[in-house]
Amino acid sequence: MIPSRVDEMLPELAPFVHAVQARRPDDGTWCEAWTVRDVLIHQTGNAEELARVLEAYLAGTPVETRGFDREAPFRRMSDTELWATFLNRCERLTEIVSAAAQDASPEAEVIWTGRTVKVPFFAEHMREELILHRWDLTGDDRTAVRALNEPWMTEHSVVSVGRPLLARGRAALDLGPDGRLEGRLRTPGMDDVVVTADADGGSIRLAAPEGPATIESDAAVRVLLLWGRRPGDPARWHSSAGPETLRTLRTLLGGY
Repeated sequence: MIPSRVDEMLPELAPFVHAVQARRPDDGTWCEAWTVRDVLIHQTGNAEELARVLEAYLAGTPVETRGFDREAPFRRMSDTELWATFLNRCERLTEIVSAAAQDASPEAEVIWTGRTVKVPFFAEHMREELILHRWDLTGDDRTAVRALNEPWMTEHSVVSVGRPLLARGRAALDLGPDGRLEGRLRTPGMDDVVVTADADGGSIRLAAPEGPATIESDAAVRVLLLWGRRPGDPARWHSSAGPETLRTLRTLLGGY
């Protein structure tokens, strides 16, 4: 049973829990390299690291964000121990976020993965992780699509996670010294997501619609594309940009 204070802060936790419990730990997922157990390990590491970094900031002793090797201890756990640890880490995260809401300004800046984020990021990012990785388990069911369609999911993906989200994909591109890619991901009624990449780096931003879109889709599909995922029904996105542009853009949007 999820404590009410945890459910209030992380309303996406219960749907994620139900999705995990409906599957075997060794079942495959839409994240092709991961099983259900791998997803749970990753989420346990996310909750622990978000709490660790925020707690250290509140104590006045900031720490650097650890890489994904932080997940190694959870891989050695039994399924039962892992499950209990995951729920414990989520509960601990909500305790630290609640303390931060009382003791720190929401505008306070905390170092996270080499950049600064504001205090509300920590709960919001865990919520996004729960939504995205639940989709990895279930695919495009009604709960997943509804959550992915929320405007804050697009904003968080672009504003809070966008630059590191592009890093892996940009490294895989072969644009050369003078090459440049610009793509516009459009959802009717919303700002475009504009991504660029060249020899000097990459960028991602929200901008008013202008000119032709590289890909047009609903908001849920757009979030999936930003994270390197593909919807179950490819007819939910549309493009006239041509295969080379699409192939390059999809490489850039490789996700984690």
